[in-house]
Parts: sequence; structure tokens; C-alpha cells
Amino acid sequence: MSQARDHQHHWPRAAAHFAAAHFAATVPILIIVAAVLLALLTGAMSWLTLLAVAPALAAATSRPLGVLRTGFLAVALGATLGAWHGVPGRELAIVLSALVAVTLASSLAGALRERREQVLAAVRSVAEAAQHALLKPVPATVGEFEVAVRYSAAAAEARIGGDLYALLPTPYGVRLIVGDVRGKGLPAVSTAALVLGVFREAAYDEPDLLDVVGRIERSLARNLGSDDFVTAVVAGYPATGRMEIVNCGHAPPLLVRGSGVTALEPVHPAPPLGLRALTGETPSLQVLPFADGDQLLLYTDGVIEARNDGREFYPLVERVTRHASDEPARTLDALHEELLAHVGGRLHDDAALLLLRKPAASGTVPARRSAEAPGALGSRTSRRAEEILFGPDDLAAGGLAGCPGSG
Repeated sequence: MSQARDHQHHWPRAAAHFAAAHFAATVPILIIVAAVLLALLTGAMSWLTLLAVAPALAAATSRPLGVLRTGFLAVALGATLGAWHGVPGRELAIVLSALVAVTLASSLAGALRERREQVLAAVRSVAEAAQHALLKPVPATVGEFEVAVRYSAAAAEARIGGDLYALLPTPYGVRLIVGDVRGKGLPAVSTAALVLGVFREAAYDEPDLLDVVGRIERSLARNLGSDDFVTAVVAGYPATGRMEIVNCGHAPPLLVRGSGVTALEPVHPAPPLGLRALTGETPSLQVLPFADGDQLLLYTDGVIEARNDGREFYPLVERVTRHASDEPARTLDALHEELLAHVGGRLHDDAALLLLRKPAASGTVPARRSAEAPGALGSRTSRRAEEILFGPDDLAAGGLAGCPGSG
């Protein structure tokens, strides 16, 4: 599965985290050694007060038993050195009592920290389960397409955010959605779950892609507040050589054909999902030829609005042109790594990338599809709708000359 590749990016982070934790666990011992050496070399037993730092620091990295061991070592060495150098009993007792008190307090703090970590681990496991239920893993191949997905939540610990995507084969061809919920946090996750649930049902039930979008719109109108909305692109591949796209206020998909990249701007812009009642505008169906070797990249605004230290946006079209390949997973790996490097390693908004490619059929030459082929489009998609995009002459030629944003 394409998402399985994402876990490869977590291994370097996990290794770095383990190394940092191991180093942090050795720091209290190094502090004890340093305090003992300073006391021996200078002959000033006042350096023994530094021994209290060791158990206090151990509380941040070790279990309560480890804190007690560190404190016991500090007390034992302090008592030995104090007795050896003839420190007055009253002064030595004060130092050792302080060490014991700090050790006990640090052990309690370590126990509380460990409990909080257990709670956080439980929350993370629930978040991961929610992510797998909401954003189901996408196979590397769906229907006729090679597919890759990369997703990064701005809240790294939560592992999930307000961006959404889904791709599934249906009786009416492969259908997919990529969207972005207004807002963040649990309300955004709840809205994303609602959209994906309705999409997965409607994609199987509705022959017409516009009807799929209509069902999502009606569901959001019943369940969202007046200020909430979802931008989304819904696409489908109902017949060979033809892609349908409905853009509801979302960033335009990118068509990668050969060495060129084309932004598919909608002819008639539609409002985001959930706002149709306010504007009265309905989305339109965008149809374009989609041949062997063509690729379609859908993304959320967390990608194109990502800024570097110089406040420059991430140039997605330019980077897609540079990294486009015949392997969607490799293309998205390069884009995702470059995106993280652009923002310095931490995204400030959720970001999703979905790339699908129509591989060439081995040993066959794609036949040119007639504009009048029966069953090519849904019930609402008339030849008039196609002529809006291509023009009558372009339809007969099967070209992209009339497609918005084409070069």
C-alpha cells in the first residue's frame, strides 16, 4: 500500500528520538561524575551540592526506580567523600538530607510524568485508530490507476487533521475526493468524517458524479453551522480516456501530461460544500481527456500555502515539473520531502497530496475515443456540457484545446 511507504519516513525520526532519550538518561550520571571530580580536584566539598541536580534531572527521563537509584548513588558518594575529607557532621547531614529530599520529590515527579506518558500513548493509539478508520489506506493500484498518497497533519502528535481524501472503485468507475475542512481540531475531524462517510456511500449509489456532490452538500447543510464549509474536488473516471471533475471552491488539480503541468481551473467556479444555500450557485461538471501516461495530482491548501523563512510560498507547479516520474510514489516522496525542507521540518497546516497515474497498457495502443460513444458520461452530462469545455471541433478531435488552464 502506498501509505505503508509513509512509515519509512518515521524511522529516522524514531532513531533520532531513541538516541536523544538514551543520551538524556546518561546525563544524570555524568553530572554525578563531574561533581565528584570537581570535589576531588579542588578539595572543596561545596561541589557536592551539585549532586542534587542528578536525581532532579533523572525525573525527566527515568522511571521512579531509576530516579531512586540515581539519588542513592549521589547520597552514597556524597557521604563517602564528606567523611573522607572530614566535613563536619552537621554540614554533611544537611547536604545528605537535601539529597534525600530532592531524590524523593524527583521520584514522585517521575511517577507523575510516567502516568501522563501512558495517558498520552493511549490518546495516540486512539488517534491512529481514528486515522485508519477515517483516512483508510489507499492501495498502490486502484482499478486502472497507480496511486500514491502523502498526508501530514499540522498537529504531529494528533496524527490527524481536517484534510480528507478517499479513492475507491465503484460500479461507475474509480472515484475520488480530496478536501479541506474549515477550521482545525476535533470539529474539523468530525466534519471530515461526515464528508467521507457520505462520499463512500454516494459514490457507489449515484451514477452521476454531480449527484454524489449533491448528496454531500445536502448532508453538510443539515449538519454544519452557517460559517462552516468544506472545499473539495470530486473526480471520477467513468469510461476509458475520460476524466470528470467537480471543483467546489478547492485548489485546481494539476494534470501532468508528458513534461508539461496544467492547472485545471474550473470554467464555472462553484462555492465550497455547505455554502450552496447562501450563493444559489451549483457546481458544474468538468470533462477532459485522460490518456495512458497522464497523471492527476490533487492537493490541499496546506501544500501551496506553506511558507519558508522568507515568507515565500511553496512553488508546487514548478516542483511537480521537476520531480514528475512514472512512479507516483517516488514523485510524492520527492515533493513531500522538499515541502518539509521548505518549511523547516514542521508544517503549520494540514497537507495532503494524492497522485494517480494511468499506466500504458502493455502491448496495446490506446484507441481514440469517439465523442459520441454511448455511456461515456453520466445522465446529466450532455454533449452541450462537453462543448462548454472543448468546443464542437475539439470534441471530434479528442483534444485538450478547450480545457481550462491548458497550455
